[in-house]
Amino acid sequence: MWLTHRHSANYTLISTNRKPGGGSSAAMSRRVLWIDISRTIALLGMIIFHFVRDLEFFAIIETGMTTQGTWTIFARLVACAFLFISGMSFVVAHQSGFRPQPWARRLLIVGSSAAIVTLATFIAVPDQFIYFGILHAIAVASVIGVAALAVPASGLLLLAAFAVVAGGLMPSGVFSSPMLAWTGLSSAHRPSLDFIPLVPWVSAFLAGMAFAKLVPITRFDIPMKPGRLVNALAWPGRHSLAIYLLHQPILLTVIWLALAIV
Repeated sequence: MWLTHRHSANYTLISTNRKPGGGSSAAMSRRVLWIDISRTIALLGMIIFHFVRDLEFFAIIETGMTTQGTWTIFARLVACAFLFISGMSFVVAHQSGFRPQPWARRLLIVGSSAAIVTLATFIAVPDQFIYFGILHAIAVASVIGVAALAVPASGLLLLAAFAVVAGGLMPSGVFSSPMLAWTGLSSAHRPSLDFIPLVPWVSAFLAGMAFAKLVPITRFDIPMKPGRLVNALAWPGRHSLAIYLLHQPILLTVIWLALAIV
């Protein structure tokens, strides 16, 4: 299902500028640990959901549970959390101005990972392969984010609200081609294990950007020398992309081995 990539946005620069007449300019880089921990919590939600869905796949529990009711709401909340955190991280990463090289490098990493997911799921489940999942959505949202960096928080919230309702505002059939299903403005889309179309999901990314502009995120950060527990909680969030790519093969293997032993 979903994950957000490991963004340079996890870092913020705390600068001490030289006062006229003395001292040197120093910059100190540190992680915003509570963002890492928030991402860890979202990862846990993702793994729980996928574990239950894998149990369905092996017919250990009743099939269809994760496609309705509470589980559907849970899955959407987790997806929103990843996109919201990505939006926050994007603003923090570029708070001193847009940095094109780190942005391009991370866009390439996320885009390549999204392509790997598409290829792997096409081989494994061609009738439900992931053609626009959470990584695809984060990659496209990161491109939109570049243009949105200069937009004030109020404008971002308006754009987020528009993205929520945009699908209902578009005339029927404007984006009827299946090739445009990723926009979220087309009713012609094929079944997929993970489908996170741009509309309305980009709204969560934009809302995260607005939050980062409204709230002084670094003011609420954890002290510079956190304890082992804090570091342990933050570790998965720092490696979220790798966990996203590896967790499903691991879950499926563990369940398969457990069934083989039993």
